Amino acid sequence: MLERRSLKAPIALGVVMIVLVVILAAVWILGNVLGATANPDSNVLFWVMLTTGAVLLTAVLAGVIAYLTLTVKAVNLNRRQSNFIDAVTHELKSPIASLKLYLQTMTRRSVSEEQKQDFHKFMLDDVERLDLLINHLLDVARIDQSGDVVDDEEVSLDELLIHCGKASCVRYRLPSDTVQVDSPPIKLLSKLIQLEILFRNLIDNAVKYGGSPPKVLVGVKSLADEKIMVSITDNGTGIPPNQRRKVFGRFIRLGNELERSTPGTGLGLYLVRNVVKSIGGSIQVSDRADGSGTRFEVTLKGVIRPKSENVQENIEDRLTSDQVKTR
Repeated sequence: MLERRSLKAPIALGVVMIVLVVILAAVWILGNVLGATANPDSNVLFWVMLTTGAVLLTAVLAGVIAYLTLTVKAVNLNRRQSNFIDAVTHELKSPIASLKLYLQTMTRRSVSEEQKQDFHKFMLDDVERLDLLINHLLDVARIDQSGDVVDDEEVSLDELLIHCGKASCVRYRLPSDTVQVDSPPIKLLSKLIQLEILFRNLIDNAVKYGGSPPKVLVGVKSLADEKIMVSITDNGTGIPPNQRRKVFGRFIRLGNELERSTPGTGLGLYLVRNVVKSIGGSIQVSDRADGSGTRFEVTLKGVIRPKSENVQENIEDRLTSDQVKTR
């Protein structure tokens, strides 16, 4: 309720101010027109006053509208930041509490070897969850730094997509065929780290919000003018049309933060949008053609040519070494 009232108040004040400025402008214009027609000898003065006043009133009106727009944006940002704090607090507290519980149990009680293995597995999951959160925050900081310039390089797009798909399956402990990649051998001249952030977040998002069990299809199609389109399709419930632009905002997650069963921070698609923009691409969201689900289509520019056999590189090793350097 507090957030809704704080948003209604500046909107109501801004609307009232806009109405008053419009009324003042109408009275001013009408008064000057009547004065100019009633006194032909001094009509030049009236027309000068009318023009000057109209310009000033237009500037005041533009300032009021800009103030209202900035106020609404500030309130929405405040709300998203509060939503983000709730998400990060939950994401940090839950695995830490779980790790503490398992460690205390292993310290204070004697457990069997089988239980130790289970505890180690659960603790590893919690550590990976924390690592994913930290990577998201580091990615946001790195993308937001305008001075972070990375040179373009040759990227084996098909290998990168397969790597991201396998990593998501391992992360969520799903069968390897959960993410199916259909891509011809393609070399793309772009930034490897940014492409890895882009497709890792899109595939992770498709897996997290897919059906039960999730099924994700990744396809690549060559376009004209040395462009390609990469589509990531899931089998989830989909995104309402009126929310498809909103989901790319910073800290944006649909629904109430405290009522969600899927963990997250609202940064994944924000990273996707910024990476696509920085490398000169575009992204569209639509419904899945057959059945329920969401389809993300990413169009990228770059030099596309067949892979050369003497230029084979290990995507996983390069990504690992680059991530270590950035940390």
